[in-house]
Amino acid sequence: MIAEHILKFYSDLKIPPLPKSIIAMNPYQNRDTLLLCEQFYNKYYADSDRRILMLGINPGRFGSGITGISFTDPIRLEDNCRIKNTLAKKPELSATFIYSMIEAYGGTAKFYKKYFISAVSPLGFLKNNKNANYYDDSRLQTAVTPFIVNSIERIISTVCEKNICYCIGEGENFKFLSGLNVKHGWFKKLVPLPHPRFIMQYRRKRLLEYVELYLNVLAE
Repeated sequence: MIAEHILKFYSDLKIPPLPKSIIAMNPYQNRDTLLLCEQFYNKYYADSDRRILMLGINPGRFGSGITGISFTDPIRLEDNCRIKNTLAKKPELSATFIYSMIEAYGGTAKFYKKYFISAVSPLGFLKNNKNANYYDDSRLQTAVTPFIVNSIERIISTVCEKNICYCIGEGENFKFLSGLNVKHGWFKKLVPLPHPRFIMQYRRKRLLEYVELYLNVLAE
């Protein structure tokens, strides 16, 4: 089953040595988080059908840095995915947008039947106790590039198809992933999408417009 490949992928993740000012978040070292992941992936990926890949940047400390599930905070995990959890119910902006889009798509069962969301770096980072993106620090980017390459290659070898990948993040994330894709030839087509955090911070009044944009791009 696809679920087995995904769960093994996450449980096997090991981050390389990082610059001293940066620490990695690995929620999969927490048994309770792994149990939530088991419930989620066994619920939505208990089949052998390959999914279309969507890649964000890297986990944040209030979303998948806690739940272990990309763009999913404890609230969406319980309310939308119907997986009860005892995690602090704090909303995360990107999760709010993604689940608005998923509900407009037709709900979690329909969406996850076709798509698998992960991140260019499936582990997140903290600098001065704040979220850090893998591309924010050139030393960090250099340190994690082999880890990123290995992670993407493992995902596409077991979970996702190679015809297309949607890159969540039109700026540095798309630039970096495009360069890797040229070098390694993973995907026939790489399509950028605006990042949910940008939408929710700077375009929140246009949320429905961006949900429609996502749905239209995914339908192409």
